[in-house]
Amino acid sequence: MCTVTYLPTDSGVLITSNRDEKIVRSRALPPASYEMNGHRLVFPRDPDAAGTWITMKENGQMAVLLNGGWQKHEPVYPYRKSRGLVFLDIAATDNLFEGFESVSLENIEPFTIVLFQDGMLQENRWDGSRKHSRFMDASEPQIWSSVTLYSDEVIRQRKDWFHAWLLQHPSPDIQAVRSFHLFGGAGDEHNGIRMNRNNEMLTVSITSMEKTPNTATMFYTDLLEDAHFQVEVSLTKVPVTHS
Repeated sequence: MCTVTYLPTDSGVLITSNRDEKIVRSRALPPASYEMNGHRLVFPRDPDAAGTWITMKENGQMAVLLNGGWQKHEPVYPYRKSRGLVFLDIAATDNLFEGFESVSLENIEPFTIVLFQDGMLQENRWDGSRKHSRFMDASEPQIWSSVTLYSDEVIRQRKDWFHAWLLQHPSPDIQAVRSFHLFGGAGDEHNGIRMNRNNEMLTVSITSMEKTPNTATMFYTDLLEDAHFQVEVSLTKVPVTHS
């Protein structure tokens, strides 16, 4: 939930998320299919709070969460609800954009949520007091980094790494973008795309969602266990799980 890339492709879109977490936190459960509010969602689950940071739906809608809004904040506990559960409340609505607009965020910790629906890409931020939404150019690659872990200068540097990588990979596929999420960052362990800060805070998993006209597929790698999972959803049929 700390580094997210969006890539349009010839056949659809790719959204990939690196989850950076404290090593002491419980490891997420691998992706599975859940029914929520009449919708079928696929996501890895945080066993501590029962929420998630990324999901795709049976209709091809996709969403991903990052911690923090516009700038690093000091947490003010207790919060009414975890961001991962609020994220699921939004994802389990008929229209993701309207879901963010209508959800109550009173006493919720700041976050950023990227939504893809009907070919449109929307960035939404909650700064702790106000919601901010904007549509982005869905035909252009995008990258986000969590403001709770990365300074403005480092976020700019990470964008430079991404743009340099794009020059070398003008038509990236799923393997290429996952390689960027594994190795991007000029060898900077502290701020690299896959980061490791003294084995205390590090990238624990990489999750990709690939949407084509007929299918949506989630690829999940637990980096600590070196375990790989894949869930494919037919956009006209019931989801099928593979591992």
